[in-house]
Amino acid sequence: MRGDLQWETVPRLVEDAARRFAGSPAVVDGPVRLSHAELAVRVRRAAAAMIGGGVRQGDRVALWAANSHEWVVAALGAMTAGAVLVPLNTRFKGPEAAYILGKSRARLLVVSPPFLGNDYPGMLRQACGPAGADGSLYRELPHLRSMVVLGSADWERFLAEGDAVPAGLVAERAAAVSPDDVSDIFFTSGTTGRPKGVMTSHAQNLRVFDTWSEVAGLAPGDRYLIVNPFFHTFGFKAGVLACLMRGATIIPQAVFDPAAVIEAVEAERVTVLPGPPTLYLSLLDHPGRAGRDLSSLRTAVTGAAVVPLDLVRRIRAELGFETVLTAYGLTEATGTVTMCRRNDPAEVIAGTSGRAIPGTRVRAVTADGREAAPGEPGEIRVRGYNVMRGYFEDPEATAEAVDADGWLRTGDVGVVDEHGRVRITDRLKDMFTVGGFNVYPAEVERILAGHERIAEAAVVGVPDPRLGEVGLAAVVPRRGPRPDPEEIIRWSRERMANYKVPRRVELVDELPRNAAGKVLKHRLRPSPAGEPTP
Repeated sequence: MRGDLQWETVPRLVEDAARRFAGSPAVVDGPVRLSHAELAVRVRRAAAAMIGGGVRQGDRVALWAANSHEWVVAALGAMTAGAVLVPLNTRFKGPEAAYILGKSRARLLVVSPPFLGNDYPGMLRQACGPAGADGSLYRELPHLRSMVVLGSADWERFLAEGDAVPAGLVAERAAAVSPDDVSDIFFTSGTTGRPKGVMTSHAQNLRVFDTWSEVAGLAPGDRYLIVNPFFHTFGFKAGVLACLMRGATIIPQAVFDPAAVIEAVEAERVTVLPGPPTLYLSLLDHPGRAGRDLSSLRTAVTGAAVVPLDLVRRIRAELGFETVLTAYGLTEATGTVTMCRRNDPAEVIAGTSGRAIPGTRVRAVTADGREAAPGEPGEIRVRGYNVMRGYFEDPEATAEAVDADGWLRTGDVGVVDEHGRVRITDRLKDMFTVGGFNVYPAEVERILAGHERIAEAAVVGVPDPRLGEVGLAAVVPRRGPRPDPEEIIRWSRERMANYKVPRRVELVDELPRNAAGKVLKHRLRPSPAGEPTP
C-alpha cells in the first residue's frame, strides 16, 4: 500500500470522498443527482439494510443488475457492511447465474427489474427449482437466503427495515474491514469452460486504480460517462472507484447506444469516456453526431482489441479528445497490467499497450522458460501488487496461474520492446473479444455439447467489422437428421449470454486435429480472402 493512500479500504474511501468533495456531484443518473455527501448517506443506509438482513462479515453479496446509481449504492453498501461483492453479467441466462451464485455461496442477491427482456428471478426459478425446505430461495441454491429488486417497493422496504440498525453498528462493521480483506470476486471463464472467481483485496483495488487515475489524468470535476458494465472489472473499478478517489462524477449508462451517448455527452458535458474500440467507431459513424456539441470530451481509454492508427487519429481529430490511451489488463491482474502515457505519440498508442504500471513488472517468457529478448515473442507474465489473491476456493487453478515467485501467467502471447512497451500478438488461450466482452470457447463448446443433435463442437473468433470479433462454431452432427444451423443459434440464445452465442454455425464431418488429437483451431478460421485456412 502506498504511503500517501489514505483510504486503505473502500468504506473509508466513501467517507473520505464525502468529506473532501462533499457538495460536488458524485452520481448523475437521469433525474437523480447525488453529491458525494449524499452518496455516503445512501451507502450507509444500504449497509445497514444488509446487516439487518443477516449479511455477516465476509459473506458474499451478488449483484445482478444494469449500470445505475442504485448499483453503485448497493455495491458500496455491501462492502461497507464487510461483505464481498460478486457482480453478475446482466446478459447471463439462469444456468450461468446459478453456477456463480452456487460456487460463491452468495447469501444475498440484488437484481434489476426486468432488463433487456430478462426476468432474473424467473430465470433462476426455471434453472434452480422452487424454494428449498431449508428456507433458501431456490432448492439448488441452499446458501441464497434473500433477494431484493432495485428500483422497486421491495428495495425501499428493504432499506426501511435497515433503519432499525444502529448507526454505530454500521460504523463498527465498516471500521472492521481490513485493507487485506477480499473486497470482491469477479468471475471469469477459463480453458476448462467453468468460470473461476478472481479474488482481489481492498488495498489492491485502491492502489491499482489510484495509479490508473494518475496515468489517465482523472481529476476533480471530471464528468465520466461509464458505458463499460459495472459487472466488469473496468466498469466498476476504473469507473466508480476511480471517480470516488478523484472527486469526479459518475454518469452510468445502462446500455450502449450511440445516439444516447452523444446526447449524454452534450447534455452532461462529459469529459472522460473510456470504452472498447467499437464504441468510438460507432460514435464516429453515427449520423446523429453532426451538429452536436461534443467539445467537452478530453480523455479516451481503450483496449481489448487491436486499435488501428487511423482510429486513434480520428478519435482525436473528429471527436476532439485531447488524450487517447490504450491499455492492457486482465481480471487476474486487478484489471490493469500496462498503460500508454499521455505524452506517447499516436504510433505508440496504436501499436502497443504501453508500459507496466508503476511498481509492477512485465516480461515475456519463451516456451523453454527463459526471458525473451526485446522484440522476441513469449507469454506475457506479470508480477506486483496487481496480481490477484487467487481463485476462490481453487488452489490448484491458482497454482497453475501464479508461480512460486509470484509471476502471473496471462496466457497471452506478446513482445516487450526495448522501452518496456508491450504488444499483444496472440492468445495462448483461445479467448476472443466480442464488442469488448471476453468469450472463452471452452465454455461455449461445453454448452453446445448439450444439444441433442451435436456430437462435437469447436468455437473460434473471426473478424467482424462492428464487434471486432464474433464466434464461429464448427459443429460435427450426431448420427441422424442433420441440425439446422439457425436452429442451433436460436437454441444457444436461450442458454448463454448473447455475446457468447456463435454468429455462424458450420456443419463439418470432422474437426481438424493433430497427431495428438488436439483440435487445430487455426484451421477453422477463414483466411483473409474468406477461404478456409489450409
